[in-house]
Amino acid sequence: MSSSEFPVFDLGRFEKAQGAERDRLAAEVDAICRATGFLAIANHGVPQAVIDAVWQKAHDFFSLPLDEKKRASAPYPGYPYGYLGPELEALARSREADSPPDLKESFNGGPQSVPAGMTDKDALSFCYAETIWPGAPAGFREAWTAYYAAMEDLARRIMRLFAAALKLPDAYFEPFIDAPISALRALNYPEQQHVPKPGQLRAGAHTDYGSLTILLPQAGSRGLELVTPDGEWTPVPPVPGAFVINIGDLMALWTNDRWVSTLHRVVNPPPEQGGMDRRQSLAFFHQPNWDAEIAVLDQCVADGETPKYEPVFSGPYLMGKFQATTK
Repeated sequence: MSSSEFPVFDLGRFEKAQGAERDRLAAEVDAICRATGFLAIANHGVPQAVIDAVWQKAHDFFSLPLDEKKRASAPYPGYPYGYLGPELEALARSREADSPPDLKESFNGGPQSVPAGMTDKDALSFCYAETIWPGAPAGFREAWTAYYAAMEDLARRIMRLFAAALKLPDAYFEPFIDAPISALRALNYPEQQHVPKPGQLRAGAHTDYGSLTILLPQAGSRGLELVTPDGEWTPVPPVPGAFVINIGDLMALWTNDRWVSTLHRVVNPPPEQGGMDRRQSLAFFHQPNWDAEIAVLDQCVADGETPKYEPVFSGPYLMGKFQATTK
């Protein structure tokens, strides 16, 4: 799939549109989410300075010696935030697939505050656990939290777009996402010095777990692929000036599979196409409130049919998925 074929949606245009044009743009998103659930969002309004700052700080962090990065490590397997070293996660296992660990390292951070009155012990020890901040590079935490806040705002705006695409009131999803348990991951796929093990990828085939993901891939990078409706793997190209958006499992559940949470992976391109080179990305995983009950929308169930899924609670669902992927 070339950049000219990959769907690019102008969010700013939608937010200014009215009447028939707004309905047409919303229907365009509905069609994309029915087909692959992947699109690029342009004219998103996130300041370039905020993007550049976190990108550089993440790059500088991953360039540190391993012993220094490990000072910000998660204290035990299954802890959600902080530094996760190479080959300690296998995303394919979230789908109960046996696979070698992924060829990547990451830094992970969660919500910036705990909602007033939150007493659930699992929520406090998992989604609202403290982020283990690194001591270097200087300014890392400030750049990270600024970008996290920008992603929260962008995700909220995209959820309003999704409501319009589903012909719901614009604010329909607001009560489910007013205290989201979203996570931000900086991912580094190190330069490869050895041939990968059989079946080992930079990120194994998986779907994302929540409502939507906002991905910032490295410019010109290769490796991200999705499964098209005909069952073929196809590349997802970085689109200059845009974020790559894909819907997750909970949005597929909400829509009774009207929208698809598409299987994707990060492969090792041939060496002549940069397959052995270092590669970086930023992924913001937007997740509804811990106690949000996600049930199939009435609008997505035809007369005489029953929903495909029983309701689930956002937080426990996420926790189970995450814990299946780590050693």
